[in-house]
Amino acid sequence: MSPTSPAATDTSNDTVPDRLPAPDGADAPLKVLVVDDHALLRVGIVTSLRSIEHVNLRLFEAGNLSDAIEIYRNEADIALVLLDLNMPDSKGLQGLKQFVETFPLAKVAVISGTQDEFVIGHVRALGAVGYVTKGQDARAMSDIVLGLLGRQAPNELGGGARFPRFPNSSRYDRVAELGPRHLEILELVLSGCSNQEISTATGLSLGTIKNYVSTILLALDVKSRSHLISLFR
Repeated sequence: MSPTSPAATDTSNDTVPDRLPAPDGADAPLKVLVVDDHALLRVGIVTSLRSIEHVNLRLFEAGNLSDAIEIYRNEADIALVLLDLNMPDSKGLQGLKQFVETFPLAKVAVISGTQDEFVIGHVRALGAVGYVTKGQDARAMSDIVLGLLGRQAPNELGGGARFPRFPNSSRYDRVAELGPRHLEILELVLSGCSNQEISTATGLSLGTIKNYVSTILLALDVKSRSHLISLFR
């Protein structure tokens, strides 16, 4: 569980200075919140980050989105959030979307076992600042985190890429080309809503929803709704 936190702060007055990490040379530690429902994976990430030398980190842990939101609300200067993509109380991209909407100034990087360019592209489109792949070696993950914190990695990598790169980014580019309505419907599909439920939620006709869904599947080169949803497991 997380360290003892001070009294909750009112995030309605959330400001940029409140969320900026301490400047170089400052004694205050950089706070990192690790959010993952799998305790062993979370411990592995925390252990890797604790092994980083020359950078003063204070690590917080949460096993679900609700606890993560509470911790971030109570800790006014968390420098980075590492957020699992799929947890019991936040399926697919819903957790990322909810977190960045609740805390627009938060610096959030996704941690996931998925290495699909569409998923990564959509994560980036929703405002994540980086993507950490589960299972990668501790040094590579630490380099990415240091880069996201604005600290030079203590080796020749100089802080690793924030997002994985793919030799062919055609499908990645299609994510950026989807309009706001397509992305809204995509979110509802990923949350498990049927076409009828999406129609009710958006006020669009059932036929229009079917057309949107077909367009999304075609644009992203996936064979079915289940194929699309499986990318986020």
